[in-house]
Amino acid sequence: VLDAAYDDALGVTAAFNLNMLRHLNHLIGADFDVRQWQHRGFFNGAENRVEMHLEARCDVNVGWDGGRRHFARGERIHTEDSYKYSQARFIGLLEQAGFAATRVWTDPQQWFAVIHARVIED
Repeated sequence: VLDAAYDDALGVTAAFNLNMLRHLNHLIGADFDVRQWQHRGFFNGAENRVEMHLEARCDVNVGWDGGRRHFARGERIHTEDSYKYSQARFIGLLEQAGFAATRVWTDPQQWFAVIHARVIED
């Protein structure tokens, strides 16, 4: 389920991730060639997160005003982390931050949840 959500068949997530290179070209005058990169999205079980990366399809040299960087084929730029928590773990994080969960909504499988919280008053 998570892999399909972050590496969808229509390529929407890949297009969004690759657009970061176009944005960098605009912001800092870089010369990323988007065709030389591919999106990689996967679940990292050890870290309990989905990771998004852009991976060089070939050796790539990127320049910008005042700098240049070589990326070897297969080298990745780590662009995003999306952490996944159990309901109990997330409520524990809320409590550590001074909040109390007041209501929880989930799907039937309890794969997803929305948790309403309030500040714990002293």
